[in-house]
Amino acid sequence: PMPHFNSELFRHEVINIVGQIPRGRVLTYGQIARLAGHPLHARHVGNALHGLSDEAIPCHRVVNSEGRLAPNWPEQRQLLESEGVLFKPNGNVDLKQAQWEITAFSEP
Repeated sequence: PMPHFNSELFRHEVINIVGQIPRGRVLTYGQIARLAGHPLHARHVGNALHGLSDEAIPCHRVVNSEGRLAPNWPEQRQLLESEGVLFKPNGNVDLKQAQWEITAFSEP
C-alpha cells in the first residue's frame, strides 16, 4: 500500500533530494517523487519547488522525463550550461549524459 501523502513532509523530502544533486547532473520530477516515497506524485515535485528562493537548493537541476526545462524560466538553461550539461538539438537536456545515476540517498 502507498504511504499516506503528507504534503509538508513530501516537500521537505523533495528539497533534501534536490539539494544533493551534484553540479552538472539532473534528476527528473518522477525520479525525485520515487526517491521521496511517492512515485505517482511527480507533479507535486514541481509544486514543492515552485517559489523556493533558497539559492542553496539547485532547482535548475530538475527536468521532466524527456529532459525538457521548466516553462517560463530562461535562466535554467544558462545555469545548466554553466555546469557543463549538454543539450540535444531539440533543446532538451541530454539525459544519457547528464542524468544523475543515484545509487544511495542520505538523510540530512
